[in-house]
Amino acid sequence: MRGGVATGVGSWPGTDAREAAATVVGELGQLPHLVELPARGVGADMVGRVSGLLVDMQFDSTTRGYRLGPRPGAVSRRANDLLRTDLDALEEAWETGGLAGSGHPVKVQVAGPLSVAAEVELPGGHRILTDSGALRDLSESLAEGIAAHVAEVGKRLGAPVVLQIDEPHLTAVLNGALKGVSVMNIVGAMPEPEALHILDIVAGKQSVPVLVHTCADRPALGFLRKSSAAAVGFDLAAIGTSDLDRIGELLDSGKHLVLGLVPTTEPVKPVTWREIAEPGVRLMDRLGFPRRLLAEQILVSPACGLAGASLSWARRAVSLAAETAAAYADEPESLTFE
Repeated sequence: MRGGVATGVGSWPGTDAREAAATVVGELGQLPHLVELPARGVGADMVGRVSGLLVDMQFDSTTRGYRLGPRPGAVSRRANDLLRTDLDALEEAWETGGLAGSGHPVKVQVAGPLSVAAEVELPGGHRILTDSGALRDLSESLAEGIAAHVAEVGKRLGAPVVLQIDEPHLTAVLNGALKGVSVMNIVGAMPEPEALHILDIVAGKQSVPVLVHTCADRPALGFLRKSSAAAVGFDLAAIGTSDLDRIGELLDSGKHLVLGLVPTTEPVKPVTWREIAEPGVRLMDRLGFPRRLLAEQILVSPACGLAGASLSWARRAVSLAAETAAAYADEPESLTFE
């Protein structure tokens, strides 16, 4: 993994896998990603997609979302079929876009064990997160399934793979902010050592670079610095003054940062890459780090997934991310702003 490149977070608007793959490969040639198209419904969203990867575990759908099921069912089959469709589309775009044999990496995204356990229910209706045994089983199954998925993607594309583990509920898990099945049931805060162990069951068993991404309003940066992940991704707009020291510690530790700089919805006024690039440059200056780190340890992405954006803005967003990353990689010391 290297800095000065752009990538997407994961989700994309619409239902056309081929169009999405072609756009992402065309705009993000240095680090394209296997897109998610949640508009296709059950099994296509971030959590439902996991059911197509798990080993000896599967989900059923409920009126509230997903629940562990006793045997393979429609959700698992549909998730697996949709994933195959997406990979076929990416392989086609990879060939058409001239990336075959280029050595460029590709990124795949998978919902992480803590966030899956926060959303998926046990057969009795409680969150998996409330059962330590079920949580451990889920993590081990997910680790094995991800490893197989990553190997397949790398083999089909002939490309090195970067794995992104999405943990949007990480902060809520650590803070005990999740609701139980009723007002009498409270999901307690998970101690950091336990949460780190669960995350590293998945991340630590992979043979490729791992990026942990969170779209939480207050990303748990101190926690993520302690993880085995090589990179951490977050929405820069969610960062407060109190988080600056933790960002500095992440950089000092050698981890790469994927800065979510591009808005996920179209701004009222048109924006340029310079406006997108400025917060990242100001961050380096404020932290007292040399701007060359923008080319060495910083990647650029939209703030979060683009499933809720218009198709035109999704295309513009990844284009802006690519233009910003190119500016970071070129001569970051010479960037000036009015």
